[in-house]
Formats: sequence, C-alpha cells, structure tokens
Amino acid sequence: MKNQEQARSLFGIPLSGRPVWQQFLICSTGFFFGYLVNGICEEYVYNRLQFSYGWYFTFIQGFVYLVLIYTQGFTTKQMVNPWKTYVKLSAVLMGSHGLTKGSLAFLNYPAQLMFKSTKVLPVMIMGAFIPGLRRKYPLHEYLSAVLLVVGLILFTLADAHTSPNFSVIGVIMVCGALIMDSFLGNLQEAIFKMNPETTQMEMLFCSTVVGLPFLIPPMLLTGELFTAWKSCSQHPYVYGVLVFEAMATFVGQVSVLSLIALFGAATTAMVTTARKAVTLLLSYLIFTKPLTEQHGTGLLLIAMGITLKLLPEDKLPTIKPPKSQQRRRKEQEEDEKAPLV
Repeated sequence: MKNQEQARSLFGIPLSGRPVWQQFLICSTGFFFGYLVNGICEEYVYNRLQFSYGWYFTFIQGFVYLVLIYTQGFTTKQMVNPWKTYVKLSAVLMGSHGLTKGSLAFLNYPAQLMFKSTKVLPVMIMGAFIPGLRRKYPLHEYLSAVLLVVGLILFTLADAHTSPNFSVIGVIMVCGALIMDSFLGNLQEAIFKMNPETTQMEMLFCSTVVGLPFLIPPMLLTGELFTAWKSCSQHPYVYGVLVFEAMATFVGQVSVLSLIALFGAATTAMVTTARKAVTLLLSYLIFTKPLTEQHGTGLLLIAMGITLKLLPEDKLPTIKPPKSQQRRRKEQEEDEKAPLV
C-alpha cells in the first residue's frame, strides 16, 4: 500500500524501514506516555481543583499545540492537502475533545472511562461507511473488540460503586463524544490513505487551526469563556498545569496519528482502549487498592481480547464445509469453466 511506502518518523525517530513490531512499539510508547500524563493532569484539574471548563481548556490546548508544531519546523508551505479537507475533521475533533473534557463535570472518571472504552466498536462499524475507506473487518476482530470492551467495563464497574457520579447531561455529552470519535479516526485514516504524502504534523496543525473557531460558539452560549477566564485568573497556576498537560497530550496525539497512518483507525482504537485498562491497573498497583474477583474477570477478558487481536490470521482456526458441500462447490466451478454450447 502507498501509505506503507511513505517515509514516516515520530519526533525524529524513523519508523519506515523498521519491522512492524518496532513501529507499533515506538508509536504505542509515545501514546501511552502522553495520555498517562494527560490522565493525571485531568484528574487533578477536574476533581481536585473542581475546574470543569472543557471547551475553554480545549481552546488553550489548541494554542499550545500550534506553538509546539511551530517548534517542530512545520510551515504551511509543507501542506499537501487543501484547507477544506480538514473542515469536517476539525469540527469532529474539537467537538470530541470539548464534550469529553466537559463530561467530567457530570460524570466521575470511572463512569466516563466505562463509556469511552466502547469507542473501538463504533469506530469499526463507521469504517464501513466512510468514503475512501469502506473497511470490512473479519469476525475475530469484532470478537476481540467486544472482549476488550466488556473486560474494561467490568473492571471499571468493580470500583464505580465507591464514588458514583452519573448524570443525564454527562451521559449525553459522553455519547456525543463517542459518535464523533467514530468519525474522527476513520476520517483521519481516509486522508492518510487518499494522500499518503500527508504528515502527522500537517494533520494536527490544520485540524487545530480550522477547529479552534468551532469552540467559540459553545463557550459563548454557555458563558464558559468568561467564567473560566475569571476562575483561571484567580488561580493562574492552572495555566501551568494546562500547558504541561497539552505538551504531554501533543506527544500522545502525534503518536496516535502515526498509529492511524501505519495500522488504521480500528487498531489504534484498540490501543487507546488498552491504555485505559493499563491506567486503571496502575492506579490499583500504585495506590495498593484491593483487587476483587470482578477485577480479575475484567483483566482476563482484556487479555483474551488483546491476544486474539495479536494472533496472525493464518493461525486462526477455520471451519471447513462438509465434504458434500465441497463436492457441490467443485462441480459448480467446473460447470462455470465449461464452454457454452
């Protein structure tokens, strides 16, 4: 495929020419690092400081991205796609970020995680409808995704009863974010596929520049722009946390785009779902929380889902049709090959 022949790198580390497992490991490591730091910062800002300004924080994050992209040496002269390519993508991207961050004001982190962990399934389904993609996945990949999702939900619910924080508004927001996520990864993969010369920096730069104006209407309509500005002005150190979070998320975002370009949206969605499981497990190991049987069942299903995904297709068992059916099929093929009289 063309996009596999395109030379790609991640922060100066060449990816092209390396074995597939090395490409996957490098990209996944960058993603895990970026979003583990992101999770810690979000927990601190939203739960400890009680600052729930998702649209405003996404707006600040966008400007930090632009500065970091500039330091990477990217300019608009390097663009290979027209600006209009990124309009739909940017609207979906900013909507997803804003709704995800904003939902934490109404849902606790385990509840949000439970909903977001199902992301891989709508991403796989939506891939069949995106123009320029039209992906179809084998049955074992759907089974792998279901095992991963159910396992993560079980693991999350095992601890969710300790601090319930559900809300209809929060559920609506996180479901909206899920719908946008199902479009997001597939649209990004379609752009990479249709124009293999597209770089990760171009994708992030253009979607950020085009997407920032989409954040202004919801901030004005909800009054969040003025409320957040006032609150953050009274606690300016919050901006330091936001900048640090944005820098870490930038690493994660570029790594995610590398995964999408090399391995596709569905595989990337499974990696992001697995990251959520690792985040939860680390919190239990670091803070020595007790693990129950439900935690163990969840971890087992997650492991089964990941193992099934990693199995090469030629190693999967295939069900052979009965001999009578094989004979009929062979006769049909011979009849089709026979010349017409």
